[in-house]
Amino acid sequence: MPLLTFASFLFFTGLVAFITWRITRRDDHSSTSGFFLAGRSLTFPLIAGSLLMTNLSTEQMVGLNGSAFTDGLSVMAWEVVAVIALVALALFFLPRFLRSGIATLPQLLEIRFDKGTQLICNVIFLIAYAIILLPIILYSGAIGLQGMLDLSGLTGIESSTTLLWLTVWIVGIIGSVYALFGGLRTVAVSDTLNGVGLLIGGFVIVYFGLQAVSDSGGVMAGWDILKASNPEKMNSIGGADQQVPFFTLFTGVFLINVFYWTTNQQIIQRTFAAKTLAEGQKGVLLTGFFKLLGPLYLVLPGIIAYHLYADQGIKADAAYGHLVFNVLPAPLTGFFAAVMVGAILSSFNSALNSTTTLFSLGLYKGVLKKDATEAEVVRSSQVFGWIMAVSAMTIAPLLAGQESLFGYLQAMNAIYFIPILAVVVVGLTTKRVPPMAAKVALVGGCLAIFAGYFIPPFNKIPDAISNFHFVALVFVLLVGIMLVIGKLRPRADDWVQEDAGAVDLTPWKGAVPSGIVLIVLVIAIYLAFAG
Repeated sequence: MPLLTFASFLFFTGLVAFITWRITRRDDHSSTSGFFLAGRSLTFPLIAGSLLMTNLSTEQMVGLNGSAFTDGLSVMAWEVVAVIALVALALFFLPRFLRSGIATLPQLLEIRFDKGTQLICNVIFLIAYAIILLPIILYSGAIGLQGMLDLSGLTGIESSTTLLWLTVWIVGIIGSVYALFGGLRTVAVSDTLNGVGLLIGGFVIVYFGLQAVSDSGGVMAGWDILKASNPEKMNSIGGADQQVPFFTLFTGVFLINVFYWTTNQQIIQRTFAAKTLAEGQKGVLLTGFFKLLGPLYLVLPGIIAYHLYADQGIKADAAYGHLVFNVLPAPLTGFFAAVMVGAILSSFNSALNSTTTLFSLGLYKGVLKKDATEAEVVRSSQVFGWIMAVSAMTIAPLLAGQESLFGYLQAMNAIYFIPILAVVVVGLTTKRVPPMAAKVALVGGCLAIFAGYFIPPFNKIPDAISNFHFVALVFVLLVGIMLVIGKLRPRADDWVQEDAGAVDLTPWKGAVPSGIVLIVLVIAIYLAFAG
């Protein structure tokens, strides 16, 4: 690997770390509000940057482009449908979250239902993050870096297994330092800096990729060749045999997106830290605009890689790193690898920060030591965070061999996404549904989807109707069960959400018009590429 590539990689990685330290070195990291919620001081650029970068890690860059390598443009659903979920967050969920002044989603369930519901939700989140989310972030990051930087050639390590373990642990340790010593604002600032670099780098890769397709004949010529040579890859409507069949956009794909952007602690924690409701809404809707651009740098490169390398035996999840290494000039390869490291660290440290928040405020302060001081709560989060980080770094290399990294991630996420979303939606839209209904839905929902995936003969159901239709069916059943329990054994009195007075709840006047514009653009994008 050219020395210039590695030198530029180290320079840009160090630059982001230095700027982040300069900006946040005087922040309050000793109190729970300062450490977990950035003192409720985030403005819309930091919220948008942090939301975007928490989402845009290598499970997106590597995994989604890998899915596009296989199925083409139809996998853009994970980006484009997300815009509708972000509009829902800005207009419906966020005002209610900020009204309660919560730091974690389980705290909302405690307010709406009871302590037991909060505890169950906390445990579900912690298990899912430890086994599913954190390991996948580290594994996908290691695979991406190996392709971009030719780490085997750089280090002289020929064993892919040894190199995978080494990369996972180095990235994991660095990410842990960011999350466990810096707090949420440090995460948000580094996210925003890396977000700018990622967007620039993503579009630069598309530029050089299309140049490679046209053999330096120009970007538009490359685009025309790509469309003419691979028309089946340029269709926004997914077929029944693809990862995202079109009609699943209205069932499981839609619901998974709604959970991810409205009730996933890893994502929404930075919206809880909004300075005001208006700032939060502007940040969320700005994120929606950037998600509309997502197919350009999260899907199109995968299609370009298919055009260039499909006959070379390249695996889908290795395609993106291979493209970057081959089409970018050496200094830009180092720059983009640095941005990718930032993306990995961003998602990892955001997930780890959210995990420690859930543990410290939900279990340590709420159950294990109710009289803990703020310093003890922060300290407990750091100790637990290292335990979770080590677990994730141990599990991550064991994921090697998955056929589709992104498909595996979405399938596993549905196990806990769907039950939690059902409980939150019913909780916020009804007044008499009791705590027992929420507990039945949380536990029963996770068990039902797990059985549908792994336990015969139940695992034949998703095969017959598709995974995404299956999880949507479970969602409808859970909502129905909760409503029936609410009718048969309702609460003694109506639940009324009180204003905790945490932030100014005056909404942004442009929120509704902006939301409408974003939804219209989603429909227009699908129509433009419908084949």
